[in-house]
Parts: sequence; structure tokens; C-alpha cells
Amino acid sequence: MRTTRVTAAALAAAAVFTLAACGDNKPAKSAVAQVNAPAKTAAGTVLDRPFEKPDLVLTDTTGKPWNLREQTKGKAVLIYFGYTNCPDVCPLTMSNIAVARKALPKADQDKLQVVFVTTDPERDTPASLGSWLKAQDPSFVGLTGDFKTIQAAARSIGIGIDPAKKEADGSVVSMHGAQVLAFSPKTDEGYVLYGEDTSADAYTKDLPKLVKGENP
Repeated sequence: MRTTRVTAAALAAAAVFTLAACGDNKPAKSAVAQVNAPAKTAAGTVLDRPFEKPDLVLTDTTGKPWNLREQTKGKAVLIYFGYTNCPDVCPLTMSNIAVARKALPKADQDKLQVVFVTTDPERDTPASLGSWLKAQDPSFVGLTGDFKTIQAAARSIGIGIDPAKKEADGSVVSMHGAQVLAFSPKTDEGYVLYGEDTSADAYTKDLPKLVKGENP
């Protein structure tokens, strides 16, 4: 697989990655223009200067506090910010990752943690988030909580999100970066970035290396 190396600082300097607008009853569309972002690649972008894992405590799907750093330490982690009412990008991304995870040997599946953080905490309650993720893969962790806390954590790893807005036709649109960031089990740092068009096959090829903390 071909990868591109860029610095995390360069990505963060762009403020946010391209945001995707996801509405309840309409297709996703492009929103904020991309600035100083990495060149488009077939799959992963390896960062020369990885992102630090956010110091984030939110509520999981059982209603209990969940500490991102503590509860994922030493594991390969894929983090995605999205929401359950998204009609296309979010479910497709989670589905692709679920397919790839199932292709791993059982021992390696246990070394991978997929974390879905909602960008629409007002509607994504622990119960609704849990039901949605269970249909994707029961091992996926769903987190919800205070929007500003979620937004700050996303921005700390270069991903922009805006509050969900209700439009005149009654649909709700949530603007959020549609990237997946992979964290190494060796360093606990985010070092590989995947775009929204990453296929299940691409994740399937990369996950065996990611769970070992290797470059894809």
C-alpha cells in the first residue's frame, strides 16, 4: 500500500480537515475547504510527528465514565468522530472497519480497539449509541458527553466538528471531519490517518500491521 508522510503539525495548522455535512434525509456534501492538507493517497497517511492521544473522559454506552488514555493503553486504536443519524459516511466507515476487524485472527482482534465518539451528543444517548454500534460490531466502544469537550478532543488531533444544526426542512446536519486516526500500541500516539474513502479491503490489508504498531 502506498502511504504519504506528513507532519501532525502541518495538519493541525490547517485547523481542521475537510468537514463532511451529514443530514438525516440528504446525501453528504463537501463543506469547508481543505487547507495545507496532505496529498490524496490510496489509503493511509503516515505522520512524521504523531498526535498525542487526547486526555478524554466521556460516557460509554453503559452510562459509565470511560477514560480514553487509560482504557486503550497498549492497544492499537482507531478513533472516529461521527454520529448515528448520519445517512452515509459514518455507517459506511464503521462497516468497513468492522469487516476488516473480523478478518483478523481472534488474538489480533482482541488487540484492537475501535472508538466511535459522537459529534451529536444531544441525540446520541448511551442507549441509542450502543444499539447503533452493536449492529456494526459489538466490540466497538461508543462515547458521548459534553459537546465542547468532544470538540476540543477532536481538534487536538486535527479533526474539526461543529454543533448539529436543524435546517428549514426539519433535517439535522452535523459537520464533522470524516477521518479515522490510528494509534500505535507501542507509543499510544496517533500516527496513521485514513480518509473517508478508505475501503474495507484497504483496512483489511493494514490492520495486521497496525495491531503490531508497524507502518502500513
